[in-house]
Amino acid sequence: MELRDRTVMILGGSGLVGQAVARRVLAASPRRVVLVALFEEEVQAAAASLEPHRGRAAIAVEWGDVFLPAALAKLGRGTVVASAEHRAVLLHDLLSELTEDALGRSFLAQLLMKYRPDAVVDSINTATAFAYQDVVQAARELLERAAQETADRAAVEQLTLAIELPRLIRHMQILAEGLRRAETKVYVKIGTSGTGGMGFNIPYTHSEQRPSRPLLMKSAVAGAHSLLLFLLGRTPGAPATIEIKPTATIAWREIRFGPVRRKGKPIPLVDCPEPVSLARAFGPDARPWRELGRPLEGVFIDVGENGLFARDEFETVTALGQMEFITPEEVADYAVMEIEGRPTGRDIVAALDAATAGPTYRAGILRSHAIERLRALEEHSKTRAVAYEMLGPPRLTKLLFEAFLCSRLRPTVRALAEAQAKGLAAEAHALVQQDGALRSHILSVGIPILAPDGERLYRGSLVVVPGEPPDPLSAAPRGWVDLRPEQFGIWIKRAKEMMLQAERRRLLATDSGSDYDWTGIGPDEAIAPSRFATWVFHYEDRGERIKR
Repeated sequence: MELRDRTVMILGGSGLVGQAVARRVLAASPRRVVLVALFEEEVQAAAASLEPHRGRAAIAVEWGDVFLPAALAKLGRGTVVASAEHRAVLLHDLLSELTEDALGRSFLAQLLMKYRPDAVVDSINTATAFAYQDVVQAARELLERAAQETADRAAVEQLTLAIELPRLIRHMQILAEGLRRAETKVYVKIGTSGTGGMGFNIPYTHSEQRPSRPLLMKSAVAGAHSLLLFLLGRTPGAPATIEIKPTATIAWREIRFGPVRRKGKPIPLVDCPEPVSLARAFGPDARPWRELGRPLEGVFIDVGENGLFARDEFETVTALGQMEFITPEEVADYAVMEIEGRPTGRDIVAALDAATAGPTYRAGILRSHAIERLRALEEHSKTRAVAYEMLGPPRLTKLLFEAFLCSRLRPTVRALAEAQAKGLAAEAHALVQQDGALRSHILSVGIPILAPDGERLYRGSLVVVPGEPPDPLSAAPRGWVDLRPEQFGIWIKRAKEMMLQAERRRLLATDSGSDYDWTGIGPDEAIAPSRFATWVFHYEDRGERIKR
């Protein structure tokens, strides 16, 4: 994509990689660069540092936690989680279906819709943000409190909000829908391996056992994130999806002498002139040190989110055979080159596409033999199975049986398109009443049958999708064979659309070239339940595979 006169949003825009990306993007003369960061002071400082590189581009800044609702995004996650009222909002948006309300509350979704960026570079370390809350220790403490019968609802809610995968999944759902609605063309994620490219033997921990469980949790979340991006890259209507995954320490921002800061705050200089007994050293009232009234100062190298390193620390971490390092400018180059359509060979999504084992020619050939064998056995046994509801979703079983009923009642697609919904529903109900074997099969696999009046239901001992108050009928589209006239009206409408598609194929394409839709459904073909269900998944659900 040509970056000139485009809008590029950089999530994590005040960070080491984010600023490097911004400098590279600004060199391409975009119309606008949007920097998004957690803190106002940081993002304003980043914008100021980019002024010499700005050229004619506008630089916009936004700050807040993109993983939170907009109303809470500037409060800080600790403050939000400590409030029962705020936790209620977070839990609702995390555990419910992704509704329009939940999407509309999202700070990330609001930013995407406000700026409608052509490209998004996401340099937030999402895995760290989600994984470094020590869920294992929190769960252990909660279990101990439960054993003592002192656990309260607040503790349960706080642990629930710390569990990584539900948060990652909801974030990706919001991201995917937000990018689609904003019509973003390219999304680049700067990911992580979690260990700086090292293995289970990584010696760098926060004094916990090796391998570090928090570190492995970070790697696990990073891996799950990569596979969700892999799926996003296979989604019609989604942007081109790229992940650059550095597997080394990213360094550096600056080298200088000055106050040493930890998490943005100067480390106070302290002293303990006289030793104290070990028994007293860690007591609740122990305070043998004294503050010297000034911060710790020294020479340091700023390596971004990993903090400030002294020379010996930097030498050790980046030594040959340790984490070593990569510069943020190199990462930024990879990201910008991918946006511009110049493959770098560093894209994890493309690598997964290339390395996974997809559909094969052999399987395609064998498919026809398997189908013919199944058909022959059905004829020999004088049975017609249609579906057993083991694959899921139940909606597939529902669609197959409803299409099968249509095939029993009308010989062709054209005949179905010319039917009347009310009469077809009555005929289908009569067929279900008369054909006990068919009715029994449907009910036995867990699919209820809703009568045409919408008030009565045939059901078996198992119901895969039960109706629940206050609106039990809401389950019908997800897993009930629906005999109401309005449902057969939908099938009639589908048949009419199939006929229109066949006519367009006839007028717009040859009937013998490879561009011809050889899987299209003809108006005078018999109704095949599997082809009808495939058509629904393809055209109504937009559930088509776009990569192989």
